[in-house]
Amino acid sequence: MSLRQRLVQLVGSLQDPQKVARFQRLCGVEAPVSRTATTAADPREDEKAEAPLAGESRRRERQLGASGGPPPPGSDRNQCPAKPDGGGAPNGVRNGRATELGPASQRRAGVLRRNSLTGEEGQLAHVSNMPLYYLFCFGTELGNELFYILFFPFWIWNLDALVGRRLVVIWVLAMYLGQCTKDIIRWPRPASPPVVKLEVFYNSEYSMPSTHAMSGTAIPISMILLTYGRWQYPLIYGLILIPCWCSLVCLSRIYMGMHSILDVIAGFVYTILILAIFYPFVDLIDNFNQTHKYAPLIIIGLHLALGIFSFTLDTWSTSRGDTAEILGSGAGIACGSHFTYKMGLILDPPLDILPLPRPPISVTLFGKAILRILVGMLFVLVVRDIMKRITIPLACKIFNIPCDDVRKARQHMEVELPYRYITYGMVGFSITFFVPYIFFFIGIS
Repeated sequence: MSLRQRLVQLVGSLQDPQKVARFQRLCGVEAPVSRTATTAADPREDEKAEAPLAGESRRRERQLGASGGPPPPGSDRNQCPAKPDGGGAPNGVRNGRATELGPASQRRAGVLRRNSLTGEEGQLAHVSNMPLYYLFCFGTELGNELFYILFFPFWIWNLDALVGRRLVVIWVLAMYLGQCTKDIIRWPRPASPPVVKLEVFYNSEYSMPSTHAMSGTAIPISMILLTYGRWQYPLIYGLILIPCWCSLVCLSRIYMGMHSILDVIAGFVYTILILAIFYPFVDLIDNFNQTHKYAPLIIIGLHLALGIFSFTLDTWSTSRGDTAEILGSGAGIACGSHFTYKMGLILDPPLDILPLPRPPISVTLFGKAILRILVGMLFVLVVRDIMKRITIPLACKIFNIPCDDVRKARQHMEVELPYRYITYGMVGFSITFFVPYIFFFIGIS
């Protein structure tokens, strides 16, 4: 067997959904027993058997379908078609039903996450190992919006603004390239069955590579690269943090049934390649963002161009909005850092005093950090809510798109891109400009 044939065989093996299902079973996740044989014999018997188990959930799904809302999970109407020319697999191919019903279990994971844009819900599954379940739920959250909106501001407000800004640059680059690559390769998610879909929030996106794995690789490695030598701490801390963080995020995506082993490995290797090529330019990019006279105009123009012209989707998916959100956040943080630097609100320590000693933990230091997080996050969330309420109706009015159903309106590119760019651009700008100005004004900077 030639090397090429061996590689093809290895790729096929790593992409096999049966391996994902075996990993899930090893971790104590199993799908409820199906009644396919009974259904084939008499569908009415299956309906009778499922009725007591489904309860209000089944009735709610039927009501949604009848009222013109989003179809229930597993409905063919909710499946994205492929391109007419046959190029690539459809976005978010769903194999089997999104919600399999079976015998009740004392330890069962219900709906983990509901996709607010499609109405799709995760599967009911038997979970026998609850510590692993909660561990991997935490791991998958390390690649979601809630984590990012807490993590990056915490670095910028409380730890080291320079490291925080440069972490954002690396994160935007890795996530953007990952999202674009997904829509070029167009591989579907692992088939269900045999895989149990515990999470479906990103099920409408393609699968290869795993951007969770990319984020879970890029962030811890970049943290150590940016802080070691700048702060005084033993390198062993970083050598422990990187594999723990990366492994937790990567394995969580297999556990959740959202990625094959190949997707995760590809995301890890892809990120290492991106860091090897672009990390030497991170200092240059950050210095340009802060000091160049026309940096805000160039930043906004570049991020808009990347989002509009970099790739096109065959059908709608959450990928386009996520990419616009990432680019908008990156542009806002970069522009905010430019004006913060010009006004002298946050000054980086001089190079001649590096490495910086770890400050002693005190009640005052801890109290200020908590106060900055509370005040800052309250302001950021208010800004996000206000911008969302303004941009969606305004975009609908400008482009004559019905705004009665916000979910459907947000699936139009003319609404989604301005909403995501402007809203999260203002969120990013608030993180690096408005909030530090508030800290300076009330004396907690």
